[in-house]
Amino acid sequence: MEAEVARIAGRALLEHRMTRIFFVLALAFLALPIALDTRAENLTLEGTVSHVRDGDTIEVGPIAIRLQGIAAPEGNEPGGAIATDAMRDLVLGKELRCDLIGDRSHDRVIGACFLDDGRDVGEVMVFQGQARDCRRFSRGRYVDAERHARTMGHDLSQIYMLPEYCE
Repeated sequence: MEAEVARIAGRALLEHRMTRIFFVLALAFLALPIALDTRAENLTLEGTVSHVRDGDTIEVGPIAIRLQGIAAPEGNEPGGAIATDAMRDLVLGKELRCDLIGDRSHDRVIGACFLDDGRDVGEVMVFQGQARDCRRFSRGRYVDAERHARTMGHDLSQIYMLPEYCE
């Protein structure tokens, strides 16, 4: 009799474990298309900037956004700390609207972000001489802003060469 009770209890435990495994696998299967979808086509994200990584990458909540069409020096490069500080002063704690283009770069989605007054964050950074126009991806959207920065004596090209991916 004890053997029979142990067998039934063992079978119930096995069925319970199998049900849990099935449930976990079903959830994973349902989430798979979302996890594999690395595109965020035509998505508009609105929110408060929670963190500034550097002069061309910000975070809105937990979402990292690489600004499309600009290139700013990294923190360890000449001008990098100044570019990061300028971005922090411009957007940290402020509400933005970001139009995501559907592409990713590493852990970041790519898009153009706008302040609540309508100004393009990338354009402001280039205009101030804290970032450069990455024409391959901006399609020349920031040429005039970069020209203005140079005429105002903020020629970032003197200390920061555009990365190869911009050309």
